[in-house]
Amino acid sequence: MDALLNWIEKRIPMMNAYNKHMAEYPQPKNSNFWYIFGALAMIVLINQIVTGIFLTMSYEPSGDGAFASVEYIMRDVEYGWLLRYMHSTGASFFFIVVYLHMYRGLIYGSYQKPRELVWLFGMLLLVVLMAEAFMGYLLPWGQMSYWGAQVIIGLFGAIPFIGDDLTLWIRGDYVISGATLNRFFALHVIALPIVLILLVALHVLALHEVGSNNPDGIETKLPKGTMGDDYEPEFKFHKDFTKKYDIIDSMPFHPYGTLKDLFYAGLFFIAFALVMFYAPEMGGYFLEPPNFEVANPLKTPEHIAPVWYFSPNYSILRAIPDKLIGFVFFGASIVVLFFLPWLDRSNVRSFRYRSKIHYINLVQFIISFVALGVLGTLPATELYTLLARVFTIGYFMFFVLLFIYSKNEKTKELPTRITK
Repeated sequence: MDALLNWIEKRIPMMNAYNKHMAEYPQPKNSNFWYIFGALAMIVLINQIVTGIFLTMSYEPSGDGAFASVEYIMRDVEYGWLLRYMHSTGASFFFIVVYLHMYRGLIYGSYQKPRELVWLFGMLLLVVLMAEAFMGYLLPWGQMSYWGAQVIIGLFGAIPFIGDDLTLWIRGDYVISGATLNRFFALHVIALPIVLILLVALHVLALHEVGSNNPDGIETKLPKGTMGDDYEPEFKFHKDFTKKYDIIDSMPFHPYGTLKDLFYAGLFFIAFALVMFYAPEMGGYFLEPPNFEVANPLKTPEHIAPVWYFSPNYSILRAIPDKLIGFVFFGASIVVLFFLPWLDRSNVRSFRYRSKIHYINLVQFIISFVALGVLGTLPATELYTLLARVFTIGYFMFFVLLFIYSKNEKTKELPTRITK
C-alpha cells in the first residue's frame, strides 16, 4: 500500500496538496465566529450541485412542461419534495452565508493588500452566483418567475444602441418563452456551475498563497525556519508546521480549524433543517405565493418583486425614475465593490484599530444595505421610494467617504502580536 501511495504521489502530489491547503495551512489563532462562513458557503454549494443534479432528472425545460414537472417532482417523485426544498432553501442560505462572508471582509479589511485578488475572485463569484440564481429562478415557470424575468431582462433595453438587440439575444425570442427557459436551463445547470467551481478554486488558491487575515488585521505568516530547529512545539505532531510558521500566532487548519467549522456546520444544519421542514416558503420570501401559479403572460401579479437576495440592488433601480440612469446605478451598486481595495487607502485593516469615522461609515452602510433589502420587497409607494433614495445615497456615500478620509485617517496603534 505504501509503495502504491508513493507511486501515485510522485505523479499526482495529493498529500502535498492536502498538507499545503488543509493539514498545515496556517490559520490565525484568533479566528472567530465570522471566519466560518467561507466553509459554510462551500457546504451549501455542494448541496446545490447535488440536489440540482437529481432535480434535473425529472424536470422538463419547456414552456408547456416546466411548471407541471415541478408539480410532478413535489407530488410523485420519491422524496422529490425534499430535494426541491433543499434546493430552494439552499439558494437563500447561499446568499445569507455569502453576504455574511463579505461583511466579515468589510469589518476586518480582508480586501486590502496583499489580498486584492482574493477579493476580486470573491466579487466575481458573487456576480456569477447572482446570474446563476436569476436563471434558476425562471425554471419553476411560475407567475413571479415569469414576470420577474420580464422586468430584469427588459432593463437591458435601456442600453443605448444595442439594448433592443441584446434583450432579444438574451430572451432568444421576442417575448419570454420556452426558448428563454431552455437557454436559461442550459446556463443554470451546466455553464455557470462550471464557472462557479473554477472561481471557488481560484479564490481558495489566491487566499492560501497570501494567507488568511485575522480580526486584528496584522500579518501572522512568518518565513520558514523563523522559530529555529531547536524549538519544541506545543503540538508535537505538528513539528514540521512550526518550522514554517509561528505556533504562537498560527495553528494548523486541521484538526483545529476543521473541528471548529464542523461544530458551526452542525448548528447551520439544524437551522437549515428547521427552515426546510417547517417554513420552506419563509412567509413568501424564499418561495413567493404567485410562483405556485403557472406563468401567464396575460395576468400581471399585483406586486412584482424579486427574491429577497436581489432586493437591495432592485430597490436602488426602482428608486431612480429614469430607466437608463436607474440601470447604471443598479450595475454600479455591484461594480463599485470591485474597486474597494483601492478606494480604501488606509494602512490599517481591522475596524478595531480604525477611527470612529470609519466605524460610523461602516454602520451606516450596513443599515443602508439592509434597509434597501427590506424596501425592495415592499410596494413602490411615495414614502418607500423616498426612503429608498435616501438609503441609496447612504450606500454609495460609504465608498466616497472611505476614499476621502482613509488616506489621512487617525488610527489606533496596532499590536505587535495578534490578540484574542
